[in-house]
Amino acid sequence: MQFQEFKIENLEQFPKDLEILLAKQLEIIDSITKSELESYETVLKPLQDLDEELGNFFTPLSHLNSVSNSKDTQKAYEESLPQLSKFHSQIAQNEELFNKIKKIKSTDAEAQKVIDNEIRDFVLSGAELPMEQKKELEEINLKLSELSNKFSQNLLDATSEYELIIEDEKDVEGIPESDLALAKTELAGKIVYRFTLQIPSYLAYMTYGVNRGYREELYRAYSTRASKNAEVIDEILELRDREAKILGFENYASYSLETKDAPSTQSVTNFLEKLAELSIPQAIDELDELKDFAKKIDKIGSFASFDIGYYSEKLKKEKFDFDDSMTKPYFEQGRVLNGLLDVVSGLFAVEFREVEATVWHEKAKAYDIYKAERLSGRIYFDLESRKEKRGGAWMHDWETHFVDAEGKKHLPTAFIVCNFSPSTETQPSLLRHDDVVTLFHEMGHGIHHLFGTCNERSVSGINGVAWDVVEFPSQFLENFAYEKAILKRFALHHRTGEVMSDELLERIKETKNYQAAMGILRQVEFSLFDFTLHKKLHQGDEVQSLLDGIRETTALIEVPAYNKFQNGFAHIFAGGYAAGYYSYKWAEVLSADAFFACLDEDGSFNQAKAEGYYEFILSKGGSEDMSSLYQQWLGRVAKVESLLKLYGIA
Repeated sequence: MQFQEFKIENLEQFPKDLEILLAKQLEIIDSITKSELESYETVLKPLQDLDEELGNFFTPLSHLNSVSNSKDTQKAYEESLPQLSKFHSQIAQNEELFNKIKKIKSTDAEAQKVIDNEIRDFVLSGAELPMEQKKELEEINLKLSELSNKFSQNLLDATSEYELIIEDEKDVEGIPESDLALAKTELAGKIVYRFTLQIPSYLAYMTYGVNRGYREELYRAYSTRASKNAEVIDEILELRDREAKILGFENYASYSLETKDAPSTQSVTNFLEKLAELSIPQAIDELDELKDFAKKIDKIGSFASFDIGYYSEKLKKEKFDFDDSMTKPYFEQGRVLNGLLDVVSGLFAVEFREVEATVWHEKAKAYDIYKAERLSGRIYFDLESRKEKRGGAWMHDWETHFVDAEGKKHLPTAFIVCNFSPSTETQPSLLRHDDVVTLFHEMGHGIHHLFGTCNERSVSGINGVAWDVVEFPSQFLENFAYEKAILKRFALHHRTGEVMSDELLERIKETKNYQAAMGILRQVEFSLFDFTLHKKLHQGDEVQSLLDGIRETTALIEVPAYNKFQNGFAHIFAGGYAAGYYSYKWAEVLSADAFFACLDEDGSFNQAKAEGYYEFILSKGGSEDMSSLYQQWLGRVAKVESLLKLYGIA
């Protein structure tokens, strides 16, 4: 069989099976460590095979806990985390193995990159520390793993617990039919409308909900979620600061940059502050226009945060005679997915064939990928929101393209997960254009992993790619979701089959940069908060004070005192973006520059450049630094001006 089958035989037994697997792997690692063998092929090659074996075993549980969360998956996952943390700590602090790897050299560039990364990671894991500090670091990593999971679970629980019941039909006037159908339910024999903090439901009311009181109520519920996470944040920050200090870094931000593309903490701060500086004048104009509009049509004198989404949508419709409800009927989920696959096929000369495969939910799909008629990978899609599914959208890699120690080639697999409005017996899943962009974005991550052709597992696909450039391929692909010629392929009305008009397609492109400067400022706010938070230890009220201080520059409208955004900032407290949220904008410089480089003067896509992008960027994975790969592809560095051009900011 080419690919692993997605299955977990027994959730209750899983932690015990993991324990057996880890014990077996430790025996093999011990044998390698104590042997006389000191070549790349006899040490690092088999170690990478063990990484793949463990990933293949554990990823299904990790994935299932996110897409089909239950008490059983939580229990198995939580019992597994300490085992994994201890296992990785034991390897990372194996001084004998570290000393052996330090002696290894290779004439193969990929292999040498693996060696260099391994040495760096050993040092960052405390391999050169005294035993007492190694032990402390191990305890810190275990605790951080548990706290991240706790943060995520608190957020999921708080999101699932809340609902807003609306009885009066006047209060749901103007909400798109598809969103209204999902909200409509029967309670005590009466038809009512139920809105939750799940993103599709929340955004539906915040964008179209006419009742300002209900918008404020939803906004308050969303921005005060998971208050328990305030204590979790304090613990996480204290442990991260201690970890950095043990390893000899001034702060956690400096420690974080050791594995990133950015050269220094100051360069990141300068980059973000420059973006804010360039965006503020236009952002002020955008907000003033919005306030004037709200005052004109509804006499809103004290414009608030919970008004932004609603009046932005109304103003967009007035300015462009356009809103999401006009395009949503044209973006039926299945057709959009097929269109996306056609786009990727055309750009990179691959083919997707839907296959029967074991999946975790009836709505999930699997496709095999062929390049030059040869099977090259598999991709799974799970695109609709469910109560037991974690919110948001992500790509999760599973198997990796590489050649193992026995000379056998392995093929890659990955999951694309989104939370689009679910289909029902009477209503298909219809996407907002933002959802279309999200799907393209996650697919960009997917093909970065799936199109990798490296022989060394540790640098193949997304493995070994620096955090602050990993968003480059995803942002690059999402730019295509605004192009008229691309959208025309799949934007057909779900009832009539009519192709979206040129006028509507042009408005999508026109509205792309609507309130772009406000959007950039928001991302800069999150990024500066995250990065500054990790430049020195903040505790308790200091966390809120820091955020408030940053908002004095980035938030052009006063944020309510009750807003505790940080308690839901899963990217940095439950994901991998600690002191790295700036990566989205850092990588976007590359994506914008690459996108414009691939467009000919007439706006058509340059196929030769696409082939170069596949060859130098996607297929090379983490085998070289992205700055080097980019230079090889285009013969120059990316221009920051391209990012401003993408957003139409002078």
